[in-house]
Amino acid sequence: MRAVHFGAGNIGRGFIGQILFRSNYEICFVDVNETLVNLLQTRHEYTVSLADESHETMVVRNVTALSGNDMENVAEAIAQADLVTTAVGVNILKHIAPTISAGIALRITRKAPPLHVIACENAIKASSQLKEHIYTQLTDDLKAQAERFTAFPNAAVDRIVPVQHNDDPLHVTVEPFFEWIIDRSQMIGKFTPLRGVHYVDDLLPYIERKLFTVNTGHCCAAYLGYLSGQTTIQQALADPGICDQVTQVMEETGALLVAKHNFDANDHKRYINKIVARFRNPYLTDEVVRVGRSPIRKLSPNDRLVKPALEAYNRGFSIDHLTAAIAAGLLFDFPGDPEAVELQQTIQEKGLSQAITYYTQIEPGHPVHQLVLDQVRQLQSKSQ
Repeated sequence: MRAVHFGAGNIGRGFIGQILFRSNYEICFVDVNETLVNLLQTRHEYTVSLADESHETMVVRNVTALSGNDMENVAEAIAQADLVTTAVGVNILKHIAPTISAGIALRITRKAPPLHVIACENAIKASSQLKEHIYTQLTDDLKAQAERFTAFPNAAVDRIVPVQHNDDPLHVTVEPFFEWIIDRSQMIGKFTPLRGVHYVDDLLPYIERKLFTVNTGHCCAAYLGYLSGQTTIQQALADPGICDQVTQVMEETGALLVAKHNFDANDHKRYINKIVARFRNPYLTDEVVRVGRSPIRKLSPNDRLVKPALEAYNRGFSIDHLTAAIAAGLLFDFPGDPEAVELQQTIQEKGLSQAITYYTQIEPGHPVHQLVLDQVRQLQSKSQ
């Protein structure tokens, strides 16, 4: 079986690629990083190590790569593939859509078997978003045929893969835990299940559980750690005050998730404790500036901070710690991150209140808007 995977970065190689290899796929990575592409083309393998006491290492074989700029050959690879996956970042999906649409068009003309395209991104309904981008590239006739022969099942993915500092550019160190859940109800035809992947008929509860717990807690730890001068998530969580705040943020989102999706409260509490333990993993060195990067995206209305805060508020739940996390995100001023730079420039030019509305879409008259303002001022006063 053959898979085309967009994104040869650490997540692509250390998570998705590893699972595909274990499931007996030959993998063609697609990336614009020519160094990675050339190395994969030359070696046809790479190594993945676990960040735990065992340091177990496995070799991922039967791999190659193509440049993302080589649209013709990538489209041909898609035409011959059994599966297409992505791990590029949700904002990049629109840029790879033309190439995938070209591959789908080739498959239709050749009457190829059904294809599944799965976007493995930290976003709600990422595969559906990718489908929309792809369909803008297709004629009405091709869209109609694609509906019958191409599926875009949404997925939830979870594995911590920190910034790598390895002598070998292809080697990846990952945490032992991983979770990849796919919406079975959106699949078509025959499909051989991927090893270690969980299939469900209703994905939304699992997407939101991951997004509002792991991603919310992770960026909260990053922003609070950054403000306190910590350089890694592990250092931040070693601070009892920060660890307590992060836990309480996830408890606030947990109250929402339990009420909304009927999760068992005790099971979800254990899930939160597991997440905290993962964040504190002493075998990981995860930089706060990596986890906190792209604050504009993370402060957007449908992402990990604002969406659960508004939904929890509307249900009458406490959001004191969630609004503090939003406030910390607004103060993330790391000069090496373009979104952080833009965010601070907007705050300086428009003022804090207008910046909150501009990025979160929370209007000034909304009580949550005032809560965030108050929390920003509290954080600023503590740092003075």
